Amino acid sequence: MRRDSSKKHQSMEGSLKCSANYVPLTPISFLERSAVVYRDRVSIVYGNVKFTWRETFERCVKLASALNQIGISRGDVVAALAPNIPAMYELHFAVPMAGAVLCALNIRHDSAMVAALLKHSEAKVIFIDCQFLDVAKGALNFLSKTNTKLPYVVLIPDSYRSCIGVNNVISTSENLEYESLLATGRTDFAVRWPNDEFDPISLNYTSGTTSSPKGVVYSHRGAYLNSLAAVLLNEMLSMPVYLWTVPMFHCNGWCLTWGVAAQGGTNVCLRGVTAKGIFDSIFQHQVTHMGGAPTVLNMIIHAPASEQMPLPGKVSVMTGGAPPPPQVLFKMEELGFNVTHSYGLTETYGPGTVCTWKPEWNSLPPEERAKIKARQGLHHLGMEEVDIMDPVTMKSVPADAKTMGEAMFRGNTVMNGYLKNVKATEDAFKGGWFRSGDLGIKHPDGYIELKDRSKDIIISGGENISTIEVESVIFSHPAVFDAAVVGRPDDYWGETPCAFVKLKDGCNASATEIIKYCRDRLPNYMAPRTVIFEDLPKTSTGKTQKYVLRQKAKGMGSLSRNSKL
Repeated sequence: MRRDSSKKHQSMEGSLKCSANYVPLTPISFLERSAVVYRDRVSIVYGNVKFTWRETFERCVKLASALNQIGISRGDVVAALAPNIPAMYELHFAVPMAGAVLCALNIRHDSAMVAALLKHSEAKVIFIDCQFLDVAKGALNFLSKTNTKLPYVVLIPDSYRSCIGVNNVISTSENLEYESLLATGRTDFAVRWPNDEFDPISLNYTSGTTSSPKGVVYSHRGAYLNSLAAVLLNEMLSMPVYLWTVPMFHCNGWCLTWGVAAQGGTNVCLRGVTAKGIFDSIFQHQVTHMGGAPTVLNMIIHAPASEQMPLPGKVSVMTGGAPPPPQVLFKMEELGFNVTHSYGLTETYGPGTVCTWKPEWNSLPPEERAKIKARQGLHHLGMEEVDIMDPVTMKSVPADAKTMGEAMFRGNTVMNGYLKNVKATEDAFKGGWFRSGDLGIKHPDGYIELKDRSKDIIISGGENISTIEVESVIFSHPAVFDAAVVGRPDDYWGETPCAFVKLKDGCNASATEIIKYCRDRLPNYMAPRTVIFEDLPKTSTGKTQKYVLRQKAKGMGSLSRNSKL
């Protein structure tokens, strides 16, 4: 049912809105509470490093204080380029506690993209993990050639990795080190709570979807609500043990950076995701929950027997980014994992729907169960509505499992808007709903199922790849006359770019040459893995018929997992 929120508020006599009954919602409150309730329970585990919730709270307060001391003010952007390590987790609380906005950058970006995002976000500080020093140095070199004021650089060392070349990261800005900076903070720092729950808490860029990625602004309110919704849809009881296989830079770890704190759980950090690391962590720490794109599930089921271990108990896995293939679901269940399928976008704080499982489906044949589990389901409790609608008339499509429409959302866990892009924000919210750009159908039971992506986005290992961006690079090759890029099934990544190329008359180029050309100009994951030379099918108006090429790419079969990057 759709509600009209524009009607004038009618209050009952005697009602009073004041600080006793109204406090702006913010996930900062989760940490403050857990520091008391779960004070001596382990909050973070990373190799030999362990912290309790009391220690994590104190460290975050000190880091917020230290940020304040180096000039970070309310509303300033603080960037981070780091994997799933304790510092990245702490920044999710410390930055908003300083009144600032966290911008967690995709660690798969190259220097040019990182520079563009630092410039667009106007980040005042960037925290850099030593593993990504070269990318960061390149980005800062790009920025130094523009009029952009360079951010403070804070280096995060790793006990397993030395920071070679730290001193010459950048010469025109002050170099700081994470623990040294944190040590300068005060434990009595007054946390800067949001003045308004609609205030921004984080900035997340839609990685690779356009040549100029959009900065999605999250609010304290939305983060609070989506964190609790994520806890509910993952069926997390108090004190869960969560294994970090979802990047914290992806929608703030699907909001579970904050959600795990709400439940006083243990965050098991992993620098890199490997099957051995996953099984070892589950066995060693008695992991109860984890998440990941189907790529991660694929990695688990194809792990060598020498790396697999029997699970100590049932492990709940939330997956999203692409529907999990039936054979992957079967094998995950055989190993003892319980998979929940969710769907969302950066603009919906990550998960916005969940395919809630019903007990009557347990008696269905395995193939039928897998088909149902691959559906996107319905909105979670934090979202008001999701629907499949005609994008022109804005009317719901019939629940007949065949009429196509666009997936649309409305509710408190939809972004504030796109940073510095009013037109894109207005277009996305046109008609009073957030338009996802994803096409789908609605089943008779109301559950939705996506069928295609209207913008031809390729989802590879949970990352969005814009075909337009890849095509523009291929087009720039001197021997190329025409090109189109579609997704080809890939056993490991889900799908990877497949380029169809027509060369200029009299020109030669090999597939290897085209792939190398792209890799030299794009992050590796965006470069084509397959190149086919042939004439491109066209419509009468000269547009490339991508659906024909998609069928061809599908007909080639999946690339084997042995060809992974």
